[in-house]
Amino acid sequence: MESTMKEPPNKKIKIVNSDEVLVDRFCDPKKPQIVTFQDVSAAAYKIKGGIQKTPCLKSQMSSMFDMKIYFKKEFLQFTGSFKERGARYTLLMLTEEQKKAGVIAASAGNHALALSYHGQDLGVPVTVIMPVIAPLMKIQNCRKFGANVHVTGANLSESREQAMKMGQELGLLYINGYDHPHILAGQGTMGLEIVEQVPDLDACIIPVGGGGLIAGTALAIKNLRPHVTIIGVESEKCPSFSQAMKAGKPVFTATHSTLADGLAVPTVGVNAFATAKGLIDKMLIVQEENIALSILRLLELEKAVVEGAGATGLAAVVEGLVPELQGKKVVIAACGGNIDTTALGRVIERGLAVDGRLVRFVVTVSDRPGGIADLTKLMAGLGVSIKDIFHERAWIKSDIFSVQVKVVCETRDAEHSDELHQAIKAKYTHYTWGPGY
Repeated sequence: MESTMKEPPNKKIKIVNSDEVLVDRFCDPKKPQIVTFQDVSAAAYKIKGGIQKTPCLKSQMSSMFDMKIYFKKEFLQFTGSFKERGARYTLLMLTEEQKKAGVIAASAGNHALALSYHGQDLGVPVTVIMPVIAPLMKIQNCRKFGANVHVTGANLSESREQAMKMGQELGLLYINGYDHPHILAGQGTMGLEIVEQVPDLDACIIPVGGGGLIAGTALAIKNLRPHVTIIGVESEKCPSFSQAMKAGKPVFTATHSTLADGLAVPTVGVNAFATAKGLIDKMLIVQEENIALSILRLLELEKAVVEGAGATGLAAVVEGLVPELQGKKVVIAACGGNIDTTALGRVIERGLAVDGRLVRFVVTVSDRPGGIADLTKLMAGLGVSIKDIFHERAWIKSDIFSVQVKVVCETRDAEHSDELHQAIKAKYTHYTWGPGY
């Protein structure tokens, strides 16, 4: 699969309205390239020593879900994600001419970071086009790694168009972060490590966005352990691979704001789909709230800071979508850790709410001296911690001598929350529990 391209890396085709659109010659929908096990093996040899061999360790969560859970901790790569595998291999496979000219990519985060870091390490100039929604921290880190960074485009699609155009104008090779054949082969090296580290695994759960990781990893695992069940997991906000499986080909799928922003790829890669479609045993779609809860679980029990995309595999277990794996040895890919710092606090609170440990309610109490004190005394007696409390009088219609109190509080668990609920119900006539107010 060595690149021998002499012509410009991107070509033009004409469409009906006579506009010109650039097409990535390595990702041609009419001629998808299926990656082979030999490609993955070659990638493993090439990148050895250039990327981290991340641990794959048994989790404390095993007893919680009645299965032997192992996390492949790809968030421990230098730039925080599995993307380094494919990025390094693709850069190593460039011709000398391409290495001198440089490469270009569109990315909102992990692919850009991986290319920037390994480009700097290998002496290959890297240009990345990042959308305006890209986190400032990732933009700054790409620049720190020596990349030529352009922040343009309202979304990744617009950034990609700009990158393709700039690549043609400057003679830079465009590298698709989830569908270039060398990217797929590089990502597959994670599968080789998983089989080496957990040789008797029964199943592997992999988050799915554009399809590059599951294509390469499933290829590696299925060739070495054909009996292993491969399960792909997507967010309900962008189930593009599930839709592609139903349609039999990559199809456009509308995306919405999601915690797993790294998986929000509207159309999966043509090469990734062609490689993976016969290797995936099951595709699952998880709810956003369970992604938040999974981030919280990983933080508390694994001491691991993982982004939404990286926690999506665990979300399938948390949501109870894989009962057939009980008692089995399961590897879950925790594939990325670049969660935006400002978002982490919100995600933790959302996870606590889903877990029944962060509760909100409104209750009407007496406005006489001691009315609110009675409420806080009741909560203190139950060992409930008040996070926020606010009272108002103007909108109370029933009683001029009453006050409405809004409370956000923290409990030990869902049972403790229910105990508080029952105590409020027994003492007060007018109250609204949970998100009903």
